[in-house]
Amino acid sequence: MQKFTPQRIWILIGYAATAAALFSAPLFVSDFRLNLLAKFLAFAIVALGLDLIWGYTGILSLGHGIFFGLGAYAMAMYLKLEASGGKPPDFMGWSGLKELPLFWQPFQSFWFAVAMGIAIPALLALILGYVTFRNRIRGVYFTILTQALVIITTTLLIGQQAFTGGTNGLTGYSTVLGFSIGSPETKRVLYYITVVALIGIFVFCRYIIGSRFGKVLRAIRDGENRVRFIGYNPAIYQMVVFTISAAIAGIAGMLFVLHVGIISPSMLGIVPSIEMVLWVAIGGRGTLVGAALGAILMNWAKSEFSTAYPQGWLFFMGLLFVVVVVFMPKGVAGLVSQIKFRKKRREPKHEGVRNPAV
Repeated sequence: MQKFTPQRIWILIGYAATAAALFSAPLFVSDFRLNLLAKFLAFAIVALGLDLIWGYTGILSLGHGIFFGLGAYAMAMYLKLEASGGKPPDFMGWSGLKELPLFWQPFQSFWFAVAMGIAIPALLALILGYVTFRNRIRGVYFTILTQALVIITTTLLIGQQAFTGGTNGLTGYSTVLGFSIGSPETKRVLYYITVVALIGIFVFCRYIIGSRFGKVLRAIRDGENRVRFIGYNPAIYQMVVFTISAAIAGIAGMLFVLHVGIISPSMLGIVPSIEMVLWVAIGGRGTLVGAALGAILMNWAKSEFSTAYPQGWLFFMGLLFVVVVVFMPKGVAGLVSQIKFRKKRREPKHEGVRNPAV
């Protein structure tokens, strides 16, 4: 049982204050800003899952946009069918399809779509993890494979326009479970669902990294051969955490579609996948809090600077990344610990004076 030290108490107070601020945001934020914040929180969920495999296990994935996109497409298929009344969507008619394809029909159920939004990314990650980790494919080779997976998936989605909507993706939703998806009341409910999902997944990730399983993950990150030498099979742990991370990304994708109202192949390509890694790097990998904070801050900065400086915001984002990598290698979250460490080193040591008479 962990002791409630003053430092731990302050951390818990910080968590409680953050949760309270998120739940009270609809009272102070406009509907437009609230919808933006909800989208950023969905991105924070992706960052948590990515931090599990990169920050705590040492696996760099540049293809997490695929898992995010598959979850988004699963929910979008349900929303599209509800909007069309169970009939083939408009883009299918334009492509000559008269009947709804068999694999689309189960997605008329909301709960089936939710289950598939989690299961499909998890299954794909499990298959990829089994093939790669079992054969000890690591480092840059694994990263290249995840990028290849992105190219294959986006090409497939674009090429099968009659089934996926092609480059336009899936959009044109009107209701979710019979409620107007564009009404302010529904938007607030979806926002609260996203906050609850973020908090729940954060607690779940904290539980993982604090367990024996999490200790093995960190040991694999720091020395995989040593872990194998003492009798553990790193491939099993890597497959499991990679699958969990993909499932978390799928959840984030479903929430994203509910807030944004569109999903297309461009939203799950190589560039979005790299951006996800940048969120974790700038926020501070291996901290969870830093990963989520990095996703929120980076997307907020992207939104604000792209509006104010449409021609120069990309240069600003690139400069910000360079500054963080050079001067804050542990990210924004690691800046606090660095300041504390330097302050502790500068404090004079007050040694007791020995009494020679004793």
